[in-house]
Amino acid sequence: MPTSRHDVVIVGAGQAGLAMSRCLSRRDIDHVILERDEVASAWVHQRWDSLRLLTPNWMTRLPDADPLDRPTDGFAPASDVAQHLRRYASAIDAPVVSGCAVERIEPDAVGWRLSTSAGPIRTRAIVLATGPGTTPRIPAAASGLSASLRTISALEYKNPGAIEDGGVLVVGASASGTQIADELARAGRSVVLAVGEHVRAVRSYRGRDLYWWLDRTGLLDERYDTVDDIRRVRATPSFQLVGSDDGRSVDLEALQTSGVQLAGRLVGSDRERAVFSGSLANACASADLKLERLLSQFDQFASEHRLDGLTDPWRPERTTVPEPRLEVRTAALRTVIWATGHAPTFPDIGAPVFDRLGRLEHDGGVVGATGLYVLGLPFLRRRRSSFIDGAGADAEALAERIDAHLAKRNVA
Repeated sequence: MPTSRHDVVIVGAGQAGLAMSRCLSRRDIDHVILERDEVASAWVHQRWDSLRLLTPNWMTRLPDADPLDRPTDGFAPASDVAQHLRRYASAIDAPVVSGCAVERIEPDAVGWRLSTSAGPIRTRAIVLATGPGTTPRIPAAASGLSASLRTISALEYKNPGAIEDGGVLVVGASASGTQIADELARAGRSVVLAVGEHVRAVRSYRGRDLYWWLDRTGLLDERYDTVDDIRRVRATPSFQLVGSDDGRSVDLEALQTSGVQLAGRLVGSDRERAVFSGSLANACASADLKLERLLSQFDQFASEHRLDGLTDPWRPERTTVPEPRLEVRTAALRTVIWATGHAPTFPDIGAPVFDRLGRLEHDGGVVGATGLYVLGLPFLRRRRSSFIDGAGADAEALAERIDAHLAKRNVA
């Protein structure tokens, strides 16, 4: 099979890969996008049925894209996001090769050689835009659970009707875990939520959405190279939020009202029981304190900038912490849902670009190996990198680096 050649290869046709394509096209840089499945496939195949964006629709901004065709202050369903991205790919004439799996990447004299299901490709630069996570992070404490339990990740969950009758243990209390626990409880299921470190949030504050505040105050534009411990910050759990037109909350207080039972962090298991730590009260106190500080920042900003049209300040009640539940008998469960996060999945790379824990090492998206870049990871360059809204700015910054890299090679 003949080898094809491109100046740049983008791996992945989600929002990050498409944003990069547009930024490279603006610079007349030859490139191709290799997609294992189809454009925006993760929004179709790795989301539960009721999922909506956590961010308001006005934050669904991509380079030269039309606005999302929905109310600006609403929260689009995942299916609408997929359609939006497909229309965007068509509008910018993105050079997507669908059904092309990248199996291995290795350096060569030109730059890089890719082994793909469509044949070999040589390129001078590669952008890995495969998404923030497709491989479930399952805690070691799960190893002893009874084989009779059905265990799935949050990416595999679809709806309450697809879950067997019986009790459900949801492990992880960030956005995915709290939303799934809430939906199951509202469907009449018996749900235990294992809670570790989490970030409590409010959907709106003083009449404005949480992300209005984060955007307006500039917190979303905080740069990765100004943070003391960027690895720790990148690992911070997502907000306990749901994209809902009724503006409701899914924090632990609201979940308890819906009938969800709380437990601490999962620390062990055997065939007969799941065992939890007694740290629930401390985790809740820490989350309450951090939310208080964030809302105080918003109040200070409002005062300094004399913002009009805001309602009076308020504070949610501190989280009610139940008596610590230290174990759940597996006989009371039928399903365990892992909402403990996902690791990004990259092709096999024949270069020393991973640390001892298997994490891709990069400096704001620039991987140490020459001509290799990554896009679409949490806090890649700014806090807003985690969202569709952050893909464009990150892509433009890396496109500038790629342009300089190609020009340097041309001169050489």
